[in-house]
Amino acid sequence: MDTIIKSLIIFLIGIVSAYAQNDISGLILDVNNKPLEFANVILHQTTSKETITGVISSEEGLYRFESVENGNYYLEISVLGFKTKTSEAFQLENNPETINFILEEDVLDEILITHKRPVIRQTAEKLIIDLEQSEMINSNLQDVMRGVPGIIVTNNGISYGGQSNIRILINGKTTDYMDIDTLLRDMPADNIAKVELVEQPGAEFDAAGSGPIINIILKKNVKLGTHGNVATWVGEDEGFEHGTSASIASYKNKLNWQASTGYSSPTWREDLFIKRTVGDETYDQATIEPYNPKSFRVSGSVDYYITDKHSVGIGVKNSSTDSDRISNSSNIITTSTTTDYLYSENSFNRDQKVFNVNPYYEFKTDAHKLTADFNYVDYKNDNVNTLSSVEGSTISYNNQQYLQNGNYQIKTYKSDYSRMFSEDFKLSFGAKYSQVNTDSDLQSFTQNENGGFDFEEASSNTFLVDENIFALYSKINITKGKWSFSGGLRFEDSNTKGTSSSDNEVRERKISKLFPSAALSRKVNKNLAASLAYSYRISRPNYNTLNSFVTYYDPLSSDVGNENLKPSFTNNYQFNLTFDGQPFFTIAYSETKDDMFQFVSQDNDTAQIERTTINLDESKNLNFRLFGPLSFIKDVEGYTGIIVSHNKFGSNLNNLKLEKWSLIWIAQASYELPWKINAEINGNYGTGALEGGIDADWFADLNFSFGKKFLDDKLKVNLAFSKMLNRGFVGVIDYNNLYANIESNQSRQNIQLRLSYSFGSKFGKKTSRKNASEDEENRINDNN
Repeated sequence: MDTIIKSLIIFLIGIVSAYAQNDISGLILDVNNKPLEFANVILHQTTSKETITGVISSEEGLYRFESVENGNYYLEISVLGFKTKTSEAFQLENNPETINFILEEDVLDEILITHKRPVIRQTAEKLIIDLEQSEMINSNLQDVMRGVPGIIVTNNGISYGGQSNIRILINGKTTDYMDIDTLLRDMPADNIAKVELVEQPGAEFDAAGSGPIINIILKKNVKLGTHGNVATWVGEDEGFEHGTSASIASYKNKLNWQASTGYSSPTWREDLFIKRTVGDETYDQATIEPYNPKSFRVSGSVDYYITDKHSVGIGVKNSSTDSDRISNSSNIITTSTTTDYLYSENSFNRDQKVFNVNPYYEFKTDAHKLTADFNYVDYKNDNVNTLSSVEGSTISYNNQQYLQNGNYQIKTYKSDYSRMFSEDFKLSFGAKYSQVNTDSDLQSFTQNENGGFDFEEASSNTFLVDENIFALYSKINITKGKWSFSGGLRFEDSNTKGTSSSDNEVRERKISKLFPSAALSRKVNKNLAASLAYSYRISRPNYNTLNSFVTYYDPLSSDVGNENLKPSFTNNYQFNLTFDGQPFFTIAYSETKDDMFQFVSQDNDTAQIERTTINLDESKNLNFRLFGPLSFIKDVEGYTGIIVSHNKFGSNLNNLKLEKWSLIWIAQASYELPWKINAEINGNYGTGALEGGIDADWFADLNFSFGKKFLDDKLKVNLAFSKMLNRGFVGVIDYNNLYANIESNQSRQNIQLRLSYSFGSKFGKKTSRKNASEDEENRINDNN
């Protein structure tokens, strides 16, 4: 019967083709005469090999090109799981052409697709984790981060090798989200193609930052057809939480478009307990901060391929986050004879909006690549918080209200060019220019006897920042035999001007500096390779830390800006040993001049404690890492390893000297349970660490999840249990005139159920293109 149907279809194609001028059509089947849907059919020009256009096969395995110009052509047919096939060359001259194909299965591809673990590759500059060809059951970016060897996800963010000063980029630029918590929870793992952990950024990256860069590269459809994904999740943390998202992408002929949207409402809680002594009084403080931000995002992009060498496109993103919450604080103040109570609550009403537009042009051949990129970001943050006394207090407090509005505009122009002379020799160079304008406004009010609030001009301020950064870079990549080398030089010239309305003072800072980077690698034998890398980098102060605002969290604790902050400069050195391209052994050392540190001080007269960012005289980090696979355990895939780090901080002016060794054990494993249920578990244990100024005791975390696929692998169901053993940072602050017992912790036992359904062309490939404003956006720091 299948043979009869096949013959009938071919006969009908022939009849239609007889009346079609310069149409190319045909039928694509497998060896069992079953039609192949969503097969890529690419039309090439025979002489130049130029790609003319492409289509995909229908549900019946049919394809058609209409009204093709006269010329010599050939067809290339590809579909995942089958061997690619190319037709003989043929000539069109006012005549139709019918070409049928029978494709054979490609067993190798099938093995590759069903590989459970992500493909991990260590280079001299970065660690690359490829997620597209894995069957991991990650639900969001937080799960993905826990799977990166060496990354520790804690309640205070992300750390790696004893360093917490990590920058996160999305496709080479900072995400629209302005806080780590929302970013980790909100981004679906299904959208991520790979993760790059860049410890030694080359000259093509901004010289910003003293710690590693995590670059999240998203999937981008460049395969013919349309595909998409819808997902929803519900969970329980500090209350009911939920979210949903949808994305769709299509590439037909020369047009490639994508669109996505999402809404999330997560919940969590942050706890801070401080016990300290001021004179003969003991202050026992407990602050409980619940979070329930509601975030909405929508984005879209269009790429148009003018020819196979030239393309233009534009991307637009818009996101908003509303966060209404109330934190509660209690201070119990005791002496040998008295006990007083200071209860307060801080009501936050925060509204953040981010708009981003990014047009680009790209020229690309086998030997040349040129991109021109413009990126515009408009970020608004409006915040009202009211600090008020609560019934039960024995100490009077005059209620305060603060209106803090911020508006940031970033314009970035960027161009990159690379020339591939051969597989062993590549030259790159580029330029970038950024304009940043910020307007931060603080209005302070004090409650009067009638219950209203009076404006306090003395404690109010408007702070303006204008900054221009111009950068040039060049980089060379050379391979010769077992050796490979990459070296680059980046020049950055910046001019920053800050204006404060409170004292009508203008401060200017000009920096012109060269930033070299280099990496040298050698294959020792068939399995083992060694590499040595160096980079020099700059960290500029966040725009918010430069202003002189005072933000009160409760009547006795506050954040204070520091307009005198200087940028810091870091020398990074690293040695790697890899086994079969996998991370094996690493030694890394960094030394930072004028490192920026969150310093906590105490006023013994008022009992106030305040946190401000200062520059350190000394900041050093040394760490050793050793990783190994868990494949020696039957049917288990994963890795385990240890990280030994030593941190040293010092400031003579602030009487600060901190130094500590720490050891962290990490492990991640996956195992297939009965009924094809995939189980994953990851955890870590640390003997202690310097978490900012906290000399923390041991900490630990444990997470596990279960996943299963249904409906021909289109529906993915994931049940995750996170923070099951979440012991945050418990320790002491002991420097200057302050000694305090500290516990910084989060809510525990998060449970989340996620459903994700994929439709259309299932295995879209990806491309990535770095956009321009990663450095400047990263310096907008704000939390919901």
